[in-house]
Amino acid sequence: MEHAVTRGITGPVVPRITRRLHALGAAAQRITACQWGLIALVGAYTAYFTSVTLEVHHGLGTSAYDFGLYDQGVWLMSRFRAPFVTLMGRNLMGDHTSFILVLLVPFYWLWPSAGVLFFTQALAIAMGAVPVFLLARKLLHHEGYALALAACYLLHPAVGWTNRENFHPDSYMAVFIGFAIYAAIDRRWRMYSVFLVLSLLVKEDASLVLVPLGIWVALKRDRRIGLISIVSSISVMLLAMFAVMRSLIGVPTRNGWRIPFGGPTGVIKTAFTDPAALIRHYWSDNRPFYFWQMTFPVAFVFLASPSVAVISLLVLATNMLSTFWYQYQIQYHYALVAVPAIVMGTVYAISKVRETRRLALVVAVVLNSVWACWAWGALPFSHNTPYYWPANHPVAVAARDIIEDIPADAVVSAQYSITAQIDHRDEIYMFPTPFATTLYGPDDSLAGTTLPAAARVAYVVLPATMDADQEAIWQRFAGDFTLIRQNDWWRLYERTTDLG
Repeated sequence: MEHAVTRGITGPVVPRITRRLHALGAAAQRITACQWGLIALVGAYTAYFTSVTLEVHHGLGTSAYDFGLYDQGVWLMSRFRAPFVTLMGRNLMGDHTSFILVLLVPFYWLWPSAGVLFFTQALAIAMGAVPVFLLARKLLHHEGYALALAACYLLHPAVGWTNRENFHPDSYMAVFIGFAIYAAIDRRWRMYSVFLVLSLLVKEDASLVLVPLGIWVALKRDRRIGLISIVSSISVMLLAMFAVMRSLIGVPTRNGWRIPFGGPTGVIKTAFTDPAALIRHYWSDNRPFYFWQMTFPVAFVFLASPSVAVISLLVLATNMLSTFWYQYQIQYHYALVAVPAIVMGTVYAISKVRETRRLALVVAVVLNSVWACWAWGALPFSHNTPYYWPANHPVAVAARDIIEDIPADAVVSAQYSITAQIDHRDEIYMFPTPFATTLYGPDDSLAGTTLPAAARVAYVVLPATMDADQEAIWQRFAGDFTLIRQNDWWRLYERTTDLG
């Protein structure tokens, strides 16, 4: 009987497992050396930037904005609460319609930590190399070229710097836009539709690259699909701005002030009445150098057949038009969205020249990419990679020691880098908010005012020394609090009067 039971359990199971192992082994044998190389590149890139960004975070290199606000917002959604982010005083989806962040909620059920944001960001950016590889293999019929050009995408300075700039949902567009372009060129319309939708879920201004992509599709592949893409992208953008964002924050966008000449109509009017002024604007404040940094890494090879690379032109033009300095600097996330079209446009252009010239062009792109990454990038061999505090830096260690005494459900106001460490709570404020509001709400109308939330703050975390203005603000409210912990770098106060 025992023998029969044993056979009944193991008999069908063992051969099935063996067959699956053989199938996996056969599949692994079919993976080429270049495909293994791509897997290694994506894996190494993801591992490095996940590690370094977590180290930066634990060394207090992140802050309320550009990390804390996303971490608090996703954590709130994972607790089935509205993502009203008290670090900035508005709903997370009113700041930008980044509905893609909802997909991170299940991960926060299992691992509610900074690693979720930093790992998914590094992986998404690294995976942007995959559509480059697939397109190059398809068009150039040479996996060696495909691997080299995929590596050039990862070497682009804007790619690495986006990983180093805290966290931004824009990073997910690296892979989504890349696959949308690949699918469009290869006429894979189901894949194209999926990644078009995913791109639109990242941010309302994804249309800046999706509309040009739709135009390319209409002109080069399928007019009906192209027109549907254009209309859908514009419709989603308008719905996001005028229905979602305006209902949450009262205005369709908080960034209208970044448009010069009085806004969009002013730009159009200036283009006709005083084009020289528009040209001077584009030529000012190092904007041409930004364009050079974005295009030099691919050795301008895309000019041989520029139609795909031109998909990025509207994003580049918008960034350069902006009066917001960060928007036309390669070190910030605004630049990343343009990279897939620039690199894949380079692949497309190489495919249009004679095969005898392709090797020289690939070599030129590789050399330029390596030099650009060394000169302007954020990889370990780059000469201007920024210094950051490691996790064991005395200031960071002292901060972790201080915040251990703060209850998980307490309302807190804290120095901006501390907030990123303790933002998994319903209410947390970046000091001096809510005592004297700064960078809070949909506009600046509340600046300097005291919010009702000030009466609910139970703990305050401040640096040992502050500038005179912030210290003066604190002294107005310090009588309600008692210093309960301090060290060489930080002070922790607890409210000793009744909470409001």
